[in-house]
Amino acid sequence: MSEIVTDSASTPIDQATPILELRGVSYRYRRGALAVDDVSLAVGAGESVGLVGESGSGKSTILALMLALARPASGSVLFDGAPLAPRTMRRFRESVQTVFQDPYSSLDPRQRIAGIVAEPLRSLGIARGDEARALVTASLASVGLAADTLDRYPHEFSGGQRQRIAIARATVCHPRLLLADEPVSALDVTTRTQVIDLLAELRESQGLAVLMVSHDLSAVAAVCDTTVVLHHGRVVETGATRAILAAPREDYTRRLVAAVPRLPRP
Repeated sequence: MSEIVTDSASTPIDQATPILELRGVSYRYRRGALAVDDVSLAVGAGESVGLVGESGSGKSTILALMLALARPASGSVLFDGAPLAPRTMRRFRESVQTVFQDPYSSLDPRQRIAGIVAEPLRSLGIARGDEARALVTASLASVGLAADTLDRYPHEFSGGQRQRIAIARATVCHPRLLLADEPVSALDVTTRTQVIDLLAELRESQGLAVLMVSHDLSAVAAVCDTTVVLHHGRVVETGATRAILAAPREDYTRRLVAAVPRLPRP
C-alpha cells in the first residue's frame, strides 16, 4: 500500500485513511439532551458524501464537530487517522475548508473581494502581496468570475455570484476536503442549479473530496456518490446515492425522497 507524507512533523498517512472521520460520536446539549447519538461517517480522498435530514436532525451539530467548533461527549473526531491536536490544526485548516449556507452574511461587506478570497492565504501564512493576488485571480476564474471582480464589494453581486465568491475563498488554498453547508438553500432555482454544477465540476477538476450537508436530496444527488441519512441525531441509512434514491430502505428516507418534486434519474 502506498503512503504519502503530509508534513515533516507527522506520521506517514496511508492513502486509504479517511481525511476526516467521526467514529461513534455523541454530543449533548447543555441541558443534557442528546443532539447527536453514536454517529459514524468518513470522507476519504476524492469522495463525495451527502449528509441529509430535516431541520433539527443534527446536521449542523455534526458539521460543528467536524470543524472542531464543538467537542463530542463521546467518540472520536479523526483527521488523517489521528485525533485532532494543536500541532495538526494548521494542516487541518489548510486541508479542510467550508462553504456556508448564506452568501449574504458569510462575506464581510467592508472588504473588497480580493481581500475576502485572500483571507485563508493570509491566515494560514501561504501567500501575500502579488503572489496572493495571482492565486485569488485564478481561484475566481475557476468559479467563472473575471479579474475585475477583485476590487469590488459584496453588495455589487447577486446571491449566486456571492456564493461563487465564497467557493473561491474556500478553494483558494487548494484544500483536500470541502464541507458545504446547505450551499444552495438561499438561492433561486436557476442559480442553485448553476452552483450545484460548479461544485460537481470543481470536485472533478481539483480532485476535491466533498461533504454536502443538506435537506435537499436533489442537490445531494447531483454531487454526491454516497448519502448518509440522519434522523433525530442518529444515522438511519447509508449507501450509494443512486441506490438510496431508487429504493430507500427506511420509512424516513422514503418520506425525504417523496418530498422532492423532481430528482435526477438514478
